[in-house]
Amino acid sequence: MERRPTVAVRIREKAVSSIDTNTSPRWFRRDDCRVEDLAALTAEVTRLDDYPHASRVVDNTVVYDGNRLRDLADDADARRDVQAELAHAFLDGPGVVAFERAYPDTAVVDRASEAFFAMIAEQHARGAVIGDHYAKPGANDRVWNALEKLALGWPDVFVDYYANEIIALASGAWLGPGYQLSAQVNVVNPGGEAQQPHRDYHLGFMTTDEATMFPAHVHRLSPMLTLQGAVAHTDMPVETGPTMYLPHSQKYPAGYVAWPLPEFKEHFAAHHVQLALHKGDAVFFNPALFHAAGTNRTPDVRRMANLLQVSSAFGVAMETIDHEAMANAVYPTLRDRQASGTSAALLDHAVLAAAGGYAFPTNLDHDPPVGGLAPDSQAAFVRRALAEGWDAERLGISLAEHAERRRSR
Repeated sequence: MERRPTVAVRIREKAVSSIDTNTSPRWFRRDDCRVEDLAALTAEVTRLDDYPHASRVVDNTVVYDGNRLRDLADDADARRDVQAELAHAFLDGPGVVAFERAYPDTAVVDRASEAFFAMIAEQHARGAVIGDHYAKPGANDRVWNALEKLALGWPDVFVDYYANEIIALASGAWLGPGYQLSAQVNVVNPGGEAQQPHRDYHLGFMTTDEATMFPAHVHRLSPMLTLQGAVAHTDMPVETGPTMYLPHSQKYPAGYVAWPLPEFKEHFAAHHVQLALHKGDAVFFNPALFHAAGTNRTPDVRRMANLLQVSSAFGVAMETIDHEAMANAVYPTLRDRQASGTSAALLDHAVLAAAGGYAFPTNLDHDPPVGGLAPDSQAAFVRRALAEGWDAERLGISLAEHAERRRSR
């Protein structure tokens, strides 16, 4: 029996068919963008029955209990089932997923917050004005490359923070193994105004004219290269302006061209949702989802989130990060946590946050594959060091030699 396409598929096919394939078969243009097509997609209702591991649906968004997911982490089949469910949510579902109690021990979050505020204070002391992609420079407090700064300045906090099952579960569900983290702290101060709705990295960081230069298949590829995330470092009731989302909007094919257009901004303003979060909760979403930080309407709450961009091993991370320095900095803490009984699986999440997990690019004349199809990554050296009990000096020498082999001569 021939299977009929689902309602969601039929709506998406209708939206795709609205593109004028006679005059622009493989490119998106401003004139192709019809807000009615976006409205048809975002009218879809998220059904809890499609997400058996979720606890509920709130404002069209799938919500999971982090404690329940952690209980499944040691069951390989259950983990794959959950990750398949998350991937479905990111691609064909609402595009956004919330995890309550992503950090069951919020003391870890508080320690990271102290470090982030110290970074912000240092920026203020030297008079730095930090820019923002979608808000006025200086309106909020931003820490760029907070990942590396945390690892180098507070390695013990880094390991405890990034040895997190939920970050690894969501990242692996969308990107598979070998993903790479980057992170930027965002503090929206009292009175901080909402961002403009937008899509995100890669094509989302381009002007409309620039986006139209990329063929349609690249528009489909771009969101597959990155997963967006945010960890709540403060309680975020709606009045503090947590991120606004337009569920199901990631399915609109021409969205990277459409999002700056006035009628699409108006549709977002009328139909977005906002999820109230507690400290230690996390949200992950498809970067093609229309979203924007909200207005902080409180007189005294500094709303803090650690924004995560998780990049595919096949893509390029947003920031230049010194992973060799990070791996050396956190290795003593990794050994201490290993000795005190932290599981190898949890520590490996922190290893992947600190060390490069992908073998390429490299200089294959000097760094040839040995025993496999690719040479070792930095993360492989750190894993080996932990397994074999290397001291920090030996790891440092090995990583320096590894970096030298990868240089172009």
